Amino acid sequence: MSLRLLKAAAAALALCGAVAPAASQAQTFERPVRIVVPFAPGGTSDILARLISPKLSEAIGQPVVVENKPGAAGNIGADTVAKAKADGHTLLLMDIGSLAVAPSLFPDLSYDVQKDLAPVGMVMFGPYVMAVHPSVPAKNVAELVAYAKANPGKLAVANSGVGALNHITAVALARDLGIEWKNVPYKGGAAASRAVVSGESTVIINGATATLPFVTNKQLVGIAVTGDARLPSLPDVQTFKEAKLPLSDAGTWQALLTTGKTPPEIVARLNAELQKILAMPEIQEKIAEQGGAVRPGSSADVSKWLTTNIESWGGIVRAADIKTN
Repeated sequence: MSLRLLKAAAAALALCGAVAPAASQAQTFERPVRIVVPFAPGGTSDILARLISPKLSEAIGQPVVVENKPGAAGNIGADTVAKAKADGHTLLLMDIGSLAVAPSLFPDLSYDVQKDLAPVGMVMFGPYVMAVHPSVPAKNVAELVAYAKANPGKLAVANSGVGALNHITAVALARDLGIEWKNVPYKGGAAASRAVVSGESTVIINGATATLPFVTNKQLVGIAVTGDARLPSLPDVQTFKEAKLPLSDAGTWQALLTTGKTPPEIVARLNAELQKILAMPEIQEKIAEQGGAVRPGSSADVSKWLTTNIESWGGIVRAADIKTN
């Protein structure tokens, strides 16, 4: 080969090398992306997914649709994402507390939480709001506990589904407080909240995003909130710590995940876009209005959270001998 041809070939290779990364970046998302919410519409995860999806669509240049797949404490939707093609086009937005308890609660779980799902990033933390139907003669924790002890089994606590973190929290609280109440599963936090508003159930322990509007509208009576401080919109409602209740750090930890073995560069791209979205003032304001706070960070942060909480919440499940049937 002549020197001229060698130079031409080298130049062509260099050009290909320069173009390839840009082409790869452009081809990262080649079709519509779906965000699977493993709970019914109207709950915290659903609200967040619909808040984020249009921003993500603008960022990646593809439609982003929200698909609700409720059931089995989030496991049906999570399994759908775990078994999807590992290309970042199928995402999961949910309270990862449900993922943390799943390995201990479901011995026949159809997917491996830490292998078949790839964390993208944390989205927000929302404290739990404990509230009751107005017919319950209680305005604070002391009155609620006294009523529950005087009327064992009369109170019905609505939850997001058997095995959901708010279900585990209610079971652990009853054990630690020495009270007896019924646990009633629904298909998601929104359905659980509506059940208490209607009087079908009487107590709710659920994410502030889905529950707070009912309390501020006087449809439910706020009893206590988790987290480090009282909520600005509920200044008279004490925290779990103030009421000396256990599990004061329980709450809804919402995160975005995708299918396990998705290429790291795609996960990194999704995380980068998520961080930009969470930094937007309008997103932060809307989440704050619902009683939550954004939790920016890396995919590694979510992995670490899951590792720690699979052990801690698993211990509660085993100690309380919580069963799904």
